[in-house]
Amino acid sequence: MLLYEKEGWELSYQHIAGVDEVGRGCLFGDVVAAAVILPAGLIIEGVDDSKKLTAKKRDALYEIIMDQALAVSVGHVESTVIDEINIKQASRLAMRKAVEGLIQQPDYILIDAEKVDLPLPQRSIIKGDASSQSIAAASIVAKVTRDRLCEGLWEELYPDYGIKLHKGYATKLHREQIKTLGVTPMHRRSFIGNILAEQQTLF
Repeated sequence: MLLYEKEGWELSYQHIAGVDEVGRGCLFGDVVAAAVILPAGLIIEGVDDSKKLTAKKRDALYEIIMDQALAVSVGHVESTVIDEINIKQASRLAMRKAVEGLIQQPDYILIDAEKVDLPLPQRSIIKGDASSQSIAAASIVAKVTRDRLCEGLWEELYPDYGIKLHKGYATKLHREQIKTLGVTPMHRRSFIGNILAEQQTLF
C-alpha cells in the first residue's frame, strides 16, 4: 500500500496527499472528497478501500487517521451544483476543495482515477484506494464524513426518506420514497429523471 508513496519519496516529495471522493452515484446529497497527508513511512494496519471495510472498522480507522495524519481536509459540493456542472466535474471540484483546505501544502498528490485541477505534481491511479495507503485513508475519511451526515443532519432534515439506511443511493426503498413523497431540495434532479417520469405515470 506504500508503493506509490515510496516512488514520491524517492523523487524528494515530502508531503504526499492522497485524495478520493464518495457519493458519486448517489441520488441525494453532496459529493464529498477528502485529502490526507500521512507522515512518511507511517503504516496504519487495516487501511484499505473504504467499500471493503465494515462501518465499525471504518470508524476505528477514521479516528487513527485523524490522530496520526499531518493534515486532513474535506471538500463538499452540493446537489444543486452537481446538477449544474455534472457529477464528474463536481467530484473534481470537491477534490480540489479538499486539497486547498489542507493546512499543510502538499508537494505531490495521489488520486483515485481522477485529476485534481491544481498546478501540483500528481498521479492518477486506477483503483488507487486499493493500492495506495494515502488514497485509502482519504476514502475512509470521505466515507465516514458523508455517512455521518446521512445518519445525522440529513436524516433529521428529511426523516421520511430513510437517508440513514440507504445513504442516498438508488435503493428500492429510496426510489419508492421519491415516487411517494417527491424530491427534496437535496436530491440531484439530473439523476432522477426516470424516477420522476415513473411518478408522473401514477397520476
